[in-house]
Amino acid sequence: MPKQLLLIWAIICSGIIAYFCLIDSSNIPAVNIPSIDKIVHFCFHFGFTLSWILFFKKELKGKDANDYKAYLISFIFSVFFGITIEILQSVLTVTRASDVSDVLANALGAVAGVFSAIAFKKQIDKI
Repeated sequence: MPKQLLLIWAIICSGIIAYFCLIDSSNIPAVNIPSIDKIVHFCFHFGFTLSWILFFKKELKGKDANDYKAYLISFIFSVFFGITIEILQSVLTVTRASDVSDVLANALGAVAGVFSAIAFKKQIDKI
C-alpha cells in the first residue's frame, strides 16, 4: 500500500479521535458500562498507534535496520497526542475535563498497539 494512503488513513484516524474527544459530551448518549470512558481511550490509542506504525514503517523502510524506530515514534506521538487532547479538553470545552487516568488509558492502548504490531509483524509488513 502506498505510504501516502497510510498517511491519509493515520491523519483521518487522528482527526476522528480528536473530534470525539473534544465534542460536547452532553451530545453523547449515556452508557452504563463501568469504565467505558477508559476502554474508549484505550481503544482509540490502540488504533491511533497502529495506524501511525503502518505509516512510519513504510516511511522509514530501508532507512533503518530495524522497525523499532517506527514503534517508538508512534508510541511517543500517541502519548503526546493524548496529553494534548486532555489539555484541550480542559481549555476548549465546558463539558469535559482533563483526567490523568485517561492519559494512562491512552498510554496503555499505545503500548498494546506497539506489542500487537510486533506480534503481527509479518502480516503488517505485507501491507
